Order: sequence, then structure tokens, then C-alpha cells
Amino acid sequence: MASQTRPMTDYAKVIRSKNSGPFELTFDIMFDRDEPYLHVKRSGVLTVQSVARAFAIAPDQVLVCTPFDAARAFKITIRRPVSSGDVTDRDVYGCQQHVPLTRMQVPA
Repeated sequence: MASQTRPMTDYAKVIRSKNSGPFELTFDIMFDRDEPYLHVKRSGVLTVQSVARAFAIAPDQVLVCTPFDAARAFKITIRRPVSSGDVTDRDVYGCQQHVPLTRMQVPA
């Protein structure tokens, strides 16, 4: 029996995170071809609510969640749980925060 969903990593070429200033994290989900990009976009899997669930945060902490057709990409920005460089910050550059997006399931 075939799976009904596939992980985002089966569709996206690059999934990355980085700082967007000291109080925000930004994520890029980029595709190398139109077909997988449009499939993910049409699936509706990337929403403020689904991103909030993936990161276990409130939806109002998701500041941006939008497709960018010209780049075959999605841009997502969330508030950082603690500011970059805070004594409790474990990833000052924000470059290791994208993993929840890699685990998102896309309808096949």
C-alpha cells in the first residue's frame, strides 16, 4: 500500500533557517523545479497554523508564511523563543532550527 504523504524533503531542494535580526528566525523552503513547488503550494500544507504546530508555538508567533513564485520558494518567519545571543540561546545564528519543516508531511 502506497503512502498517502511524503516528507517535505522529498519535494524541496533546500530547507534552511537563519536569523532575521536578533528576535526573529526566517526559513526558506526552495525547489529546483516548478512541479514539486507547485505541488506543495497547491497542497495547502504550508500555513500559519501548520507552521505553528510544527514548532509548537502560537499562530501569532508566525509572522510570515508565504510562497514566492518567482523563486520557487516559501518564506517563513517566526519570533525567536529567546533573542539571539541570550544566555539561554542554543543556536546564536539560527541555522539549525529548520528541522521541524523537514518533517512536515505533504499529500502524495
